[in-house]
Amino acid sequence: MSGTFVGMPAFPEAARTAVRNPTLRGNLRHATHTIRDKRARAVAELDDWAALREAGRRIKDHTLRHLDRYLVQVEEAVTAAGGTVHWAADAEEANAIVARLVKETGEREVVKVKSMATQEIGLNEALEAEGIHAYETDLAELIVQLGRDRPSHILVPAIHRNRGEIRDIFRSEMGEWGRPAPECLTDTPAELAEAARLHLREKFLRAKVGISGANFVVAETGTLVVVESEGNGRMCLTLPETLISVVGIEKVVPRWQDLEVFLQTLPRSSTAERMNPYTSMWTGTTDEDGPGTFHLVLLDNGRTDTLADEVGRQALRCIRCSACLNVCPVYERAGGHAYGSVYPGPIGAILSPQLRGTGSEIDASLPYASSLCGACYEVCPVAIDIPEVLVHLRERVVQGGPAVRRGNRVVLRPAKGHAAERAAMRAAQWAFTHPGALRAGQRLASRTRRFHPRTLPGPGRAWSGTRDLPEVPAEPFRDWWQRTRGGKDGAK
Repeated sequence: MSGTFVGMPAFPEAARTAVRNPTLRGNLRHATHTIRDKRARAVAELDDWAALREAGRRIKDHTLRHLDRYLVQVEEAVTAAGGTVHWAADAEEANAIVARLVKETGEREVVKVKSMATQEIGLNEALEAEGIHAYETDLAELIVQLGRDRPSHILVPAIHRNRGEIRDIFRSEMGEWGRPAPECLTDTPAELAEAARLHLREKFLRAKVGISGANFVVAETGTLVVVESEGNGRMCLTLPETLISVVGIEKVVPRWQDLEVFLQTLPRSSTAERMNPYTSMWTGTTDEDGPGTFHLVLLDNGRTDTLADEVGRQALRCIRCSACLNVCPVYERAGGHAYGSVYPGPIGAILSPQLRGTGSEIDASLPYASSLCGACYEVCPVAIDIPEVLVHLRERVVQGGPAVRRGNRVVLRPAKGHAAERAAMRAAQWAFTHPGALRAGQRLASRTRRFHPRTLPGPGRAWSGTRDLPEVPAEPFRDWWQRTRGGKDGAK
């Protein structure tokens, strides 16, 4: 995975800078609270929400267990419908395939549907290096691209921008990319939307090549599905003569009927809508309204390695709704850029370190970018137990151990900077397996409680700097139990 933001520091350092930006925090607080409140009302309308959530989890788990079979079925169905399937092991291979396909058309411009997979592999930058201009058509992605910025949210990539900032970006940058913004442009939503619409209309009508991702791929028919709210996706999927779709292998669902579940849970979890405004589906090629040439690039890029992890593989259930971001207290304060990946928030904290590995400072820090409050698990429409995976990855960072990287079984070395934590955990393990030593330690701690410091020394400062040390009771529980209940009802 090549989606690490170049030059990004580890999460704690990046977050420390973000929380000192009052404008950023205000933008995030307003947006996330608005979205999550609307989502709660939309979900409450369904009496069978819990059943839908469980159905989504089971469909995804079943698909992941039999992914090899369903991927072959996808290839056969797409090929039978007139499309061509390409397999990409990593970002470099995927970018090379797409660049070659675009060059074969003779074009030097492409329009894009919002796609996390293409952001993950850095496709825009790879195409630019080949002399190909890729234009984002999703409004939020357009704002990010025009502002030479980075996305900070899965659903709303420009969530960190307010209307005034967007107006200024449109005024100063649109002219360099195409049709300029009106000189009298204000920050009212209607005027901003109209400026974007006029700017993009020219690109839709001129482009011969479209690039998309997909929310789902139906194995039995080879049908790809994109859900979106603005209609730009529909334009990119029907007007160009050639369509190239880059899709992670985990986006497969076995049957057409499975969409019934996800087309209810995804819009409610993401945009708090009962149904999605634009749901586009295409199967292969067509001689009428739609692409005459269709290419599907199936992307691995660390997904097979993630699938090999019995605990961590549940991250591949993710349907990219972003509900976990909108309830996360850490994301609300730190913002998406602090995660150093196109996948921010709780899902990014477990997905990025698995797709990229935990060898870098950024990825080793991401499993700690959480308070483990569990709010993310409660709202996830496919029941990903994000806290469980976070703890699992923390153990991997601290202890190292067996893992799969690029299809090979390896033994990871512990990350640097965790020696004190490993020593503390080993000491705790020894104490808990020696009851006599644990009892003596508890009594000693109680009898010396008045001498205990308020903060921890050395490496412990990182923990006690933002927390109060718990006060040691005057009497250990064991002694209290023996004194008050000892000898009663057989208690010892």
